[in-house]
Amino acid sequence: MLTWLIVLPVPAVLLGAVRLLRRRRTGHALRWLLAGNLALLAGACVLVGTALSGPAQASAQAAASGGVNGAALIGAAIAVAGASIGAAVAVAYTGAAALAALSERPEMFGRAMVIVGLAEGIAVYGLVVAVLLIGKA
Repeated sequence: MLTWLIVLPVPAVLLGAVRLLRRRRTGHALRWLLAGNLALLAGACVLVGTALSGPAQASAQAAASGGVNGAALIGAAIAVAGASIGAAVAVAYTGAAALAALSERPEMFGRAMVIVGLAEGIAVYGLVVAVLLIGKA
């Protein structure tokens, strides 16, 4: 928890510095933005490594005591998050196209909603995968 409290203000400081540099020199701002993004990527890799090493040790202890496998829970979280993001992107595009089609031809409401509903089904697939992973744990 202490790691999160230390690292959390870093993106805000970097964003503020990049905004300040963009106002002064637009040519150098891209370089600073790239350097800031690389620094944030390195920090995120360190945080993910730290977060994954803790549950790995805890899951070894939990497996010995008959507890829940931490790797399965992380996999379930990734499955739900990825499917939700994918569904959000799909609904954004199909919803915009459906509204455009409905503005020209209102009788296409049923077809448009079916397409948007199919895009929402992607999130359900992620939830099913998560339930299967948690069931195996």
